[in-house]
Parts: sequence; C-alpha cells; structure tokens
Amino acid sequence: MVKSDALQVHLRSLNATASTSTSIKPLYVFSGDEPLLMMEAMDQLRAAAKKLGYTEREVLLQERGFDWSALLNAGQTMSLFGDKRWVELRIPTGKPGRDGAEALKQFAAQIESQSISSEGPDTVVCIVLPKLDGKTKTSAWFSALDEAGMAIQLDSLDRAQLPQWIAGRLKSQGQEVEPGSNGQRALSFMVDQVEGNLIAAHQEIQKLGLLHPTGVLTEEQIRSAILKVARYNVFELTEAMLAGDLARLNRMLDGLKGEGEPLVLILWSVTEELRILSKLKAASDAGESVQQLMRANRIWGNKERLYPLALKRVQPLRLRRAMQLAAGLDRQAKGLYAAELPADPWDGLRLVGSLLR
Repeated sequence: MVKSDALQVHLRSLNATASTSTSIKPLYVFSGDEPLLMMEAMDQLRAAAKKLGYTEREVLLQERGFDWSALLNAGQTMSLFGDKRWVELRIPTGKPGRDGAEALKQFAAQIESQSISSEGPDTVVCIVLPKLDGKTKTSAWFSALDEAGMAIQLDSLDRAQLPQWIAGRLKSQGQEVEPGSNGQRALSFMVDQVEGNLIAAHQEIQKLGLLHPTGVLTEEQIRSAILKVARYNVFELTEAMLAGDLARLNRMLDGLKGEGEPLVLILWSVTEELRILSKLKAASDAGESVQQLMRANRIWGNKERLYPLALKRVQPLRLRRAMQLAAGLDRQAKGLYAAELPADPWDGLRLVGSLLR
C-alpha cells in the first residue's frame, strides 16, 4: 500500500505518456477518511485516465443486497460503444462481508490472469474504501487487491501540517501570506478557524482568491475574510489535552459544546486517557517498558508521540488531582453533587486540562 506521494509520481508518469495506456493499471484501491483529499486524488486519476481514452464511466455502490457479479463482470464486459471504461466500486463501510470478500479475491485473481495489450486494459476499476484498520489491511481480500493493482492510503492532515497545506493552496492560486511573524500569525489564525474541516478550508482559501488579487495577503485581509468553520472531535480533544495545549483545548471545548456533543462521551474519553497516563506513569516509575504498555493499550499515531512527552511534563500530584476532578465531573454530569467544582461541567474540563500543561 502506497501513500499520496507515490500516487503523484504515478500520475506524472501517466501524463507524460498520454499517447499510450501501458502505464495505467487495471485496478486502483483508494482508502482514507478525508473527503476532500479522496475526491481530489480520484479526480486527478480520472482525468489522466480520460486522456488515455477511458471515457465511459460506471459507478457501483455496495449496499445491502449488492450483486457482486456486477464487479466480476465489469472487467470482462466490453463497452457498447467500443470505448474504454472506468468503473468505480464504492464500499462505504469498508466491510464487504463474507460473500464480498470472496468476490474481491476472485476479482483480484481475474485481474492478475488478464493479458493486457500494448494499448492498456479495456477497463480500469477503482475501489473506494474508508480509512482501514490494521486488521482489514492484513485481510486476505485486501491483500489480494493490493497485489493485483495499486492501493493508495490517503492520510488526513494533522494540525501541524495545516499551515504548510494552506500556504501551498494559496500559492497555487498566486497568493501568499506576508513574510515573517505577520504571515505566521495569519496562517495560525486560519488553522484555528478551519481545523478539522478541510472542505470548508478549501472553500475559504478559494474565497480569498476571489476577494483579493494575486500577490501578498495581509493579516488584516485574512482575518476579515475567513469564517470560523473548524470542526472538532473527541479524539482531537484528548490529543490537545495530552499535548498540554490549553488554548486549543478550550477552543475545542467551545466547539464541541456548541455542536451539542454529549458531555458524558467527552468525560469518558478524557477519563480513559487520564487512566492510561496514570498507568504509564506507574510503569515508568517502576522501570517497565512504556513502549510495550502503549502497544498493549493500542496507542498509535500522534498519541504514541504525545504520551511520552506528557509523562515527562506532568507531575504525579497534578495527574492525581486531574483524575479526582474527572471523577467529580462524572458524578456532576449524572446529576449528583460534587464539591469544589464549577457549576458548568464544561468549565471543569478546562480545569482538568490546565493540570496537564
């Protein structure tokens, strides 16, 4: 399975050989949970395929009662008009089921047994999946698809990548922020406004292109144009807490509260992170392997980096106090009395966050 940079290399090779289809593969598999990145990557591949003559498009959606023979026939049925075909199969859940898994393995074997002419395959099939977990990536059906074609994983952007991504988008439309601290403040402001909502971020950047000519954008121009379209989730909230980023944590709490996110769910998630952090702290103090304990607790991604930093930063007494506050907030959220806590449990969450700075 490759990442987006490998896809870009492949697209350049397709565009460089627009007169022949020998470089295009009969099967592509896209996986990711960021709609904008998925849409743009597929649009790029579809445009390259269209230049190579794949002008007839068919879209299949796997849902209850889906006939998997439609996929098996897709690579064998010729177009009525003699055109090369582009077929998309969308599997929204990423779980094809037993029959689907068998059909996908059979389809992969069918692809590998094909003899492709110098003009390329008659049909290009693109299978679209959500972000996959580790178990699915090692499943027989996905491994078969990966070997038969090109599987591309499109990762979401984390907050640290957003300033560079925004700057790149501005550059593509002939604009840039001011040099120095003013420009960095402008980018940070944009990140705060659009975090977690990449499609809206793309629209806000396009709006700057419509409102202002090419060239340098001032911080004032950006602040007056960009709307607050950020969206947050509980997972990102706990990342901000572990990072000790109180300003970001407070923005997220405001956003989640405004969106009506259940307080009980947030409290459960925060308490779970505190419990794991406490367990890791005890293991570290006892000389045990923190890395092994993180793997046992299925800690991956950004949190695999954030937990060791939090262990070095947070004092044991403050961690214990944070756990006591979280327990009190849980009682308060259930309608029970909890002494020495703010009347609003959301403010209590801010206190918990402040103890992990």
